[in-house]
Amino acid sequence: MTPAAPPGGPGTTVLLSPPPTPNGPLHVGHLAGPYIAADVAARAARLRGERVLTVCGLDDHQNYVLARARQQGTEVRAERDGHAARIREVFERAGVHHDVFTDPLGDVGYRTAVAGFLDELVASGRVPVREWETPDCPSCPGVAHHAYVSGACPRCGSEACGGTCEGCGWYTAAGNLVDARCTRCGAPLTARRTVRGPVLPLERYREGLGRVWAAADAPPGARLLLRRLFHLPELPEVPLSYPTDWGVESVTTPGHRVDVWSEMALGYLYAIGQRLEPGAAGIDGHLRAWRGVDAVWAFLGRDNMFYYLVHIPVLFLACGLPPDVLGGLVVNEFYRLSGAKFSTSRGHAVWAHELLEHEEPRKLRAFLCWDRPAPYATDFTPERYRALTAGWDLDAPAVRGPEYATERERAARALTPAYFDAAYAARCLLRPGSDPELRGALTGTAGAPAAAPAPAPAPAPAPAPQGASAT
Repeated sequence: MTPAAPPGGPGTTVLLSPPPTPNGPLHVGHLAGPYIAADVAARAARLRGERVLTVCGLDDHQNYVLARARQQGTEVRAERDGHAARIREVFERAGVHHDVFTDPLGDVGYRTAVAGFLDELVASGRVPVREWETPDCPSCPGVAHHAYVSGACPRCGSEACGGTCEGCGWYTAAGNLVDARCTRCGAPLTARRTVRGPVLPLERYREGLGRVWAAADAPPGARLLLRRLFHLPELPEVPLSYPTDWGVESVTTPGHRVDVWSEMALGYLYAIGQRLEPGAAGIDGHLRAWRGVDAVWAFLGRDNMFYYLVHIPVLFLACGLPPDVLGGLVVNEFYRLSGAKFSTSRGHAVWAHELLEHEEPRKLRAFLCWDRPAPYATDFTPERYRALTAGWDLDAPAVRGPEYATERERAARALTPAYFDAAYAARCLLRPGSDPELRGALTGTAGAPAAAPAPAPAPAPAPAPQGASAT
């Protein structure tokens, strides 16, 4: 095969996987979803000689982190650091490599850039500052959002928190949840509050968003969600910051913290721009650096569809990135454990770090490709895992012949982002006599980066304004 190209530089394809929230350990459902898939796609691309840049990180500023610390009665930084270390360890042991791995609590430059980008967007008029009204808890500080609010989805009726509905993918803010209640004290949100801050007017970018998805790839479920949103007479406005106790401090609105999903979009602009052109400054400087990006592909679970389908692309448009920079989405359904969805909060999971203590990473990776929950949900059971992997010979040599050549070609195509189907590729490549090098993309033994990225900065205590002073 063609030698692998180094990550970064002209003609780069960026592969994103959502940063895991360090409010708990990774479970096998996480690995079976975006993380192993993005790594396999990157390894296969390098074997084809393509230049790829894989991007992930830590989702430090989700208020689920603070909520977890309060629930456990622990100090929030200690809670975050313990889970963050275990997440990094799981990625390393599973052979999941990231060229760029953001560390929001440990990287002052990242936080400064995110706050500065939002300030630039407001100053330029690309996002307005407006008043908006929201249900309020009279007993708890800040605004009910994300982990601090729950209720029923206004579209499908499923239980949902602030953000999006896991059942149908709909946007669920405190203002449109049915029977919204505060998760901190359990009280119904009967009061109202007016907030003033920057908002993302999705309606203003309806036409641009249409251009994005006229060219980019997305699976049927994502297309359906987009079509339902476009049937609304007016797309919603999404707050870009909240008066709250956790996150990147806003320069634009003192007392606010940047919305975590908006932080993620602006963080991508910064992290990728810095990798391609170190020292880039401001939005314009990072846009110039992004000229080296051919396409961005995001690997994600269905519960994050709204953000990668609408929220992040619209913020990219607001920053000035061209619509055609987005290549598409590779979306997985939920992985189930004995018939029920993996759940960190409910403890219904097979924890990845525990499984990797006694299972061979190559076989686990290969199995999770074979059993990947896409295009439909699949069900993990330890018994089926052991029965299937017991007969696999991952070191079997290749066999020449037209049948195997055809299978290899089909597997290679199934490992490209546009046609990604790890389960189909695994069925081709785990047969006796299949191509061992391409099989190595599944198992993590081939397609490694040509050059190691710079080491991530060691976690450092965050300045007091970036987190809560007490839990």
